[in-house]
Amino acid sequence: MAERVYIGIDLGGTRIRAGRFNANLERLARTETLTRDEEGVEAVIGRIVEQARAVWPEQAEEVAAVGVSAPGPIDLKTGVITRPPNLAGWHDVPLKRRLEEALGVPVYLGNDANLAALAEYERGAGKGFQHVIYLTISTGIGAGIIVDGTPIVGWRGFGAEGGHLAMMIYECGQMRATTLEKEAQGGAIARQAQVAIVGGRQSAILALAGGDIRQIETRHVVEAARTGDALGLELLRRAGTLIGLGIVSLLHLFNPEIIIVGGGVAEGAADLLLTPAWEAIKANVLDESYYQYGDWQLQIVPPILGEDVSLIGAAALAMRSGK
Repeated sequence: MAERVYIGIDLGGTRIRAGRFNANLERLARTETLTRDEEGVEAVIGRIVEQARAVWPEQAEEVAAVGVSAPGPIDLKTGVITRPPNLAGWHDVPLKRRLEEALGVPVYLGNDANLAALAEYERGAGKGFQHVIYLTISTGIGAGIIVDGTPIVGWRGFGAEGGHLAMMIYECGQMRATTLEKEAQGGAIARQAQVAIVGGRQSAILALAGGDIRQIETRHVVEAARTGDALGLELLRRAGTLIGLGIVSLLHLFNPEIIIVGGGVAEGAADLLLTPAWEAIKANVLDESYYQYGDWQLQIVPPILGEDVSLIGAAALAMRSGK
């Protein structure tokens, strides 16, 4: 009898990756190419199919299913990608149907953050835990939530959007409604630095950006903070505090054993963000039993699967769904 294998595909705004995995989620083959979404939906779908076929097995193995990690929102009931912000022209694309027609096997779609959570649960930092939250802090803030070993995605798959937790911020003498992502993702931190410097704040951030305020990026804020720059430290403390408040809401809703925090911003500034985050958690959580209870202590840790995390998560989805 042929060995059953699973194809994982990671559709990103920059790259398309594909891999072949066995039933233990061990990678047997891998390939990648540029997404080039500016060439249109049909061209991108063609490249997805090409990458899947590039890792397709010989006759000694049987592909049981294909999993696809893609940017949301995704209607998981219909397999339609509705309107992802980082794939130009993708509006209500029936990707599940198109790939099943091309590849001839069942195809399952998942939100990239949800599948990153599933991957870390199955093979990474969350292995051995049943209640896991994954946060990615980068150009946006995404979340994946595992409860009793099962990803929580909601009625049509639009759930677990932890980056869009609503908040009220008091600034400049007035209250305004906002979200965690709008305040603490990488681009927001860079914009806050720009506004502060235009307003007269002195900071090494500007020099690190070559003296051009338009070129300020989050990495310049982090680099300045590490030299003791007051504005850099202030902005990262603000972001870390808001992340901590977001985690408080997630603790109250899901009571996880472990929280995995990844993404480009978190990787570069974990200590600068998580110290104020922990302070906010301890100051605002309903009861300390949410982060310590008897011998148990809540862990907030980095991911360990690297850039292939969504690829592994897609294969895990295919394996779970294709049984």
